[in-house]
Amino acid sequence: MNWNYSVTMGDSAAPSQTDRPPARPFELFPTRIWQISLSHLSPQFATWTRAILAMRAAAPEPAGRTNRGGWNSVDNAVLQQPIFAGLHRDIRHYCMQAFAETGVGEPAFEVQSWVNIHDRSGFNFQHMHEGALLCGTFYLQAPEGSGALVFKDPRPGVHNSYAKGNGANAYKDIQLRPSAGLLVLFPHWLEHFVEPHDNDAPRICIPFNALRT
Repeated sequence: MNWNYSVTMGDSAAPSQTDRPPARPFELFPTRIWQISLSHLSPQFATWTRAILAMRAAAPEPAGRTNRGGWNSVDNAVLQQPIFAGLHRDIRHYCMQAFAETGVGEPAFEVQSWVNIHDRSGFNFQHMHEGALLCGTFYLQAPEGSGALVFKDPRPGVHNSYAKGNGANAYKDIQLRPSAGLLVLFPHWLEHFVEPHDNDAPRICIPFNALRT
């Protein structure tokens, strides 16, 4: 009978800790969002706020959808109004940047947009924007105590993880604290919700979808 065997020359003791090469970490499945401060548009904020409050006064019944404890517009073409032309232009510009980084080229798209207002205790329940190329929101007014935008961890299996927080392979939701002038873009499939608003001054934003035309 033939036997195959090997002989290791030298010290047969287990290698020391320093002899072992370190494990190389690889971060898989990243989710990219984009944040931009549109502070250069701040001279328009007061005018836009007055216009939005006038919209609410003219049609006080909210559209509903995921918004509770406040008001949202039935109009889904808010950014098409001439008063918002500068904001519309900037949103289109940054959508194109996101498309380029995502590798989808330069798709023809339109911007669907509406107004969300949260009064005290107002919030949005968890949802996603199915069918959009890209989603986002622009924060026009975000007083102290404004509810955070919370992104849910999109990995289904990680919800069963014993590890929570910032560690490797841990489960963690991400809170984004709004501020006036902040523009946020994120993939349409990223589930999110808005925490309750804790101020008597309203939290005002203009959410939007980039839709293929």
